[in-house]
Amino acid sequence: MNMTYDEVQDHLDKLQMHKIKLGLDAMRSFLDRVGRPEQKLNCIHIAGTNGKGSVCAALAEVLGRCGYRVGVYTSPHLSSVRERFRIGDSYISREDFAALGSRICAVLGEDKITYFEFTTALGLLWFEQSGVDLVLLETGLGGRLDATNVVTPLVSVITSISMDHELYLGDSLTAVAGEKAGIIKENIPVVSGATHPEAAAVIRRVCKEKNAPFYQLCQDFDCGENDDNTWSWLGGERFGSRKIEGLTCAHQSLVHKENDALAIGVLNILQDIDYKIDFDKLREGLAAVRWPGRMEYFELPFPAGKRGKKGSGNGLEIRRYLLDGAHNPAGVKNLALTLKEKFSYEKLICIWGSMADKDLTSTLAAIVPLADELIFTQPEGERSATVEHISSFLPEDEGIIYNCISDGEEALEFAALRATGKDLIVIGGSLYLVGAMRTMLLGELVEDNLLQIR
Repeated sequence: MNMTYDEVQDHLDKLQMHKIKLGLDAMRSFLDRVGRPEQKLNCIHIAGTNGKGSVCAALAEVLGRCGYRVGVYTSPHLSSVRERFRIGDSYISREDFAALGSRICAVLGEDKITYFEFTTALGLLWFEQSGVDLVLLETGLGGRLDATNVVTPLVSVITSISMDHELYLGDSLTAVAGEKAGIIKENIPVVSGATHPEAAAVIRRVCKEKNAPFYQLCQDFDCGENDDNTWSWLGGERFGSRKIEGLTCAHQSLVHKENDALAIGVLNILQDIDYKIDFDKLREGLAAVRWPGRMEYFELPFPAGKRGKKGSGNGLEIRRYLLDGAHNPAGVKNLALTLKEKFSYEKLICIWGSMADKDLTSTLAAIVPLADELIFTQPEGERSATVEHISSFLPEDEGIIYNCISDGEEALEFAALRATGKDLIVIGGSLYLVGAMRTMLLGELVEDNLLQIR
């Protein structure tokens, strides 16, 4: 069965219509039938509520500069499914995607797996056939029953833990942390940024049960601020009291240092098992990390005093944009604090969309007080909230002025027309919305098979 790229993508889109299904039986059954590729890979397995992609991006950048060929599997994508799979700065080709997708369909026959199981299997097969040195494997949802939890990694990473996906992961931090801790394996080191006492207690207990060495942010390693706007990574006794100075962050997020600190913790552990880590390359790598759609700032020209599409020639102003896929209370709170402390603007214009199952009360409470103008819009997809649904969560007695523009392109143009070069247009609330609007503003991320970050 030889399918084209478009045919495999169409097959995947049909799988997307099915509900989320957690569990490992289907994944293990399929991998048994294709020779257990995951057992031939050296993996770093990454779970958590927020920060997984940032840790992946930091590790990929540094390890690549240190000479390693690194496969990266992340989700969701912004506009093309190929974004989920890359080696170094090259995304999977359409040809490899089609060939591996065809193979998966042929092996499955009449059996069914989910969208995420399909992409996870495809990624594992691609990384195996490509002979990578390391794979950075990000969980999709939770950890214990996530399709990626078929690997025995070199290191397990758990980033910050907060409430999200309560329907699947539980309605308390203890329950959510228990699901994330499901990636912990016997005797495998764990680097954790879950510092909330309730979550940290769960991670620590599971590590003890599994005899897994446990390295906790703010205890076994930490971040130190320097007067010259750099920061230092401070390792405790278990890291030989190592200090790495002269570090800079690639973007403004207030939690970026913590995510980078987790990555450095992982790199120190890799060094102890004979991976060669050059700490000058580490500094260069962290300063160069880019992660599209996550606290991503850029400026674009816009025709002064004109309606319509962006033009060229005389009379161009700039429009300033900040894209951030924050969609849960902790993520949006970080966005709001970062806006307050790191950005300057005359007016903040906020384009906001969301999935209907998100905590709109908490997320809007964090971002609305900062916005001078609010524009609610609707990302594509059956799970997306209507503009009427989002606006119904606004406090009725505060006289908040907002616009509801369901069409994303119209919402984007409306915001640009309302702004000046001194204002800031923030787009957030959903990675699906950020992905769609980033494509409108900058074009496709996957272009000529390379990681294009502008």
